[in-house]
Amino acid sequence: MPLMCESLMLDDYLQELPEVDYSHPLLKEKSKELFHPGFSDIEKVKVAFEFVRDEIAHSWDIQSSIVTCKASEVLFTSEGICYAKSNLLAALLRSQGIPTGFCYQRLLLFTKPDDGYCIHALNAVHLSSIDKWVRLDARGNKQGIESYFSIEKEQLAFSINEKLGEIDYPTIYTKPNKKTIAVLEKHTNTLNMYKYNLPDLL
Repeated sequence: MPLMCESLMLDDYLQELPEVDYSHPLLKEKSKELFHPGFSDIEKVKVAFEFVRDEIAHSWDIQSSIVTCKASEVLFTSEGICYAKSNLLAALLRSQGIPTGFCYQRLLLFTKPDDGYCIHALNAVHLSSIDKWVRLDARGNKQGIESYFSIEKEQLAFSINEKLGEIDYPTIYTKPNKKTIAVLEKHTNTLNMYKYNLPDLL
């Protein structure tokens, strides 16, 4: 699917934001740990993506009620839903000068339309070494969900079934969607929020 940038200015994808707080001491410490001197941009992206995908638990998968939003909160607790995990991946990569945006899909919340829909968050990164935007989904792998880093063939966590009302939005946004942040800031129990209150349209 052809991707579209919300902004033509790569610097807009490097902004530090309240949710993408890469100057936080925890983020600085983790960046020093993850990114070795001499890493290429591709190596940095792969390392950061696999860290967020594999080492930060998806709150629903572990049935945790803790709600996280800011990158620093996600890193501190080592958990979050996709909205929060995408904030952390953006923070880690923006701290390294790698333009990172936010992308979205509309998915079935569970297995059938009667269960409702939700907006799912992922990231897109610009690799200057190959002048290419690549989408990555750090949601976290489990049975039936497999996402990998690739600069050749996109391998996201979810495939879209348009016949069931699912949507793959093509825009790469500079900031997290306001609805996704608002739901994290409003709720105090992830499990209740996830089942009943996630936005279902951008």
